[in-house]
Parts: sequence; structure tokens; C-alpha cells
Amino acid sequence: MVCLGSIHLSAQTLGGNAVFNFLNQPISAKQASLGGVNISSIGKDLGLAFYNPALLRDEMHGGVNAGFYSFAQGLQQYGFNTAMHLGKYNSNLSFGVQYLNYGNLTQTDASGNVLGTFQPKDYVVQLGFSKQYHERWWYGVNAKFIGSNYGQYQSSGIGFDVGLAYHDEESELQASILVKNMGAQLKTYDGLQPKEELPFDLQMGITKRLAKAPFQFSITAHHLHRWNILYNDTTFNQLEGIDPNRGNTGAQKFLSHLVFSTEVFLSEKFQVNMGLNLLRRQSLNAYNMTNGLNGFTMGVGLLLDKLHMHYATGFYQQNLFHQVSLNFNFRGDPL
Repeated sequence: MVCLGSIHLSAQTLGGNAVFNFLNQPISAKQASLGGVNISSIGKDLGLAFYNPALLRDEMHGGVNAGFYSFAQGLQQYGFNTAMHLGKYNSNLSFGVQYLNYGNLTQTDASGNVLGTFQPKDYVVQLGFSKQYHERWWYGVNAKFIGSNYGQYQSSGIGFDVGLAYHDEESELQASILVKNMGAQLKTYDGLQPKEELPFDLQMGITKRLAKAPFQFSITAHHLHRWNILYNDTTFNQLEGIDPNRGNTGAQKFLSHLVFSTEVFLSEKFQVNMGLNLLRRQSLNAYNMTNGLNGFTMGVGLLLDKLHMHYATGFYQQNLFHQVSLNFNFRGDPL
């Protein structure tokens, strides 16, 4: 347990049992194409630094990452992140915003009478800091204010991310550890219920780029603070006559923590990204349905001198998501 001023911070629960779960949605299309969770990819994508502050580096000074996400039923996400290097203090700062709009929804009372429409939305405003330690180590912190508005129900909170990264340029290897979403809900939606916990996560990742081949591989482990993170709806299992232990072997519990990804550099200007999120696949695989490519993501990147463009897509049963992000430098410097 950690105390900051008068605010109580503690290790929080899993997604699905916590508030503000949109915080797990990446604003970078590159990260989305790598399975949605990657804290160690070697590169200059400022969107990855929004997720892990230890990836915020000196060369990102003046950089901008802007992203757009579109999914079914009118859900849209907008993301923005920028950075600056403070030469006097040999450190870096970033500022970012993530905004989700869920479209127009019909508002009714308990009897089903239509009262009008409303637009639910979530957002986070974030400040990041990073600094190099000796030659190969970086550490960083994100501080964020979180807001949520669902018609007459509103909530707010604060959160913190702490990251540590080791980067060996000579061997082209990077490893990182991230403690994500420490914090507290400041105001509950109705002002009466007990405060909920943030979607806390403890992650570790490693990335290796091959010296003589155009490949970069990453393995990321998430929710390391809890062994069993598989979803288990006991009521549904009883109604459908499903064995509650089906799919919950020790091996599957272990694999559900892992995200595998590959980056293929076809040329200096073009790359292809692929990822497999095993928890997402396990969660989306439905009983008695064809599950196909659930959990798989892919994307492409066009890397021009002053503009990097990334596109990502992935499979959610019969639906695809589409995410686009741009990286550029507002001073016009090459990336």
C-alpha cells in the first residue's frame, strides 16, 4: 500500500471488476497491432510512451502522436500525445489526452419510457516524465486525471504509472517493467456507492531485434500480480451445462498472461506488425461458435522521413476494429 498525501493508493483488481477500464485501450495504432499490450518495443513511437513512460526518450523532443480508433456501434477514440526534452535537467516531459465517445444512446426510465438521448464518454488527461539513469536504464512516471460521463452519472479519479526500462543498443534488446493504474476513484457515478478500484496491472516485457534479419520479436506478460485471470461466468455455465473447469487448466492460466508480437521491416519505409493476445482470444471464444482469429491483430506502418503512419486492425468475433495513428515532429524535424 502506498500513500500520497491524503489519497489512498493500493493494488487494484482485474479488468471487468474495476472502474475506468478504457485505460487499457492503447492510443497508438502500432501498439494495437502488436496485440494491444507492449511495453518494450524498440522504436520512436510516442504513442507507446503514452502507455509506458520509461519509453519516453530525448529524441522524441517536439514529437506528436495523434490517433483515431473506430469500432462497432459508433464507438470512437481520439488520442493525442506530445513530448519535450528539458536539456537543463536532462529529462523529458510529455502531455497526452485520450477521449472515447460511445455515440448517441437512448435514455429511458425504469418503465421503458423514452426520455431523450445522451452521449456517454470517457477521457484521461496525462502528464509524463522520464529520465535516463547511467547508460542503459530509463525510468518514467505518468500522472493522470480520469473522467467519465454517462448522462446524469459522472465519475472521476487519479492514476499513476511507473515504468523502468533497460535498453542495450548494441545488442538491440530492450526489457521493461511497468506498474500501471495505481490510484483511486475520487467520485463515484451516483455519489452514494463505495469507491471502486482502478484496473491495476503489473507488466513485464522484452523485445529483441535480430541483427541479420528484418525481424523484431516481443513477449509481454500482464496481470502478474494475479495467477488466474480467466473469465468464469458460473451462472452461464450452469444454464448451458458447461463444465466450469473447461479451459481453465494450469497451462491456459499461464498462457493467458502472455502477448506475442512480431515486427517485420520489409524496407526502411515499410513494416508489418502482428500480435496474438491470448487472454483476449480466451475471453472472446464463445461456446458452440466458430472463433476463428479472435485475439489476432495486425497492422502496417509507412515510415517517411517526417511522418510515420500506422494502421491496425484485429478480430472480435464477426467484427473488426480500425485504428490509425500519425507520428510527426511539430518543428518539422525528421523522425
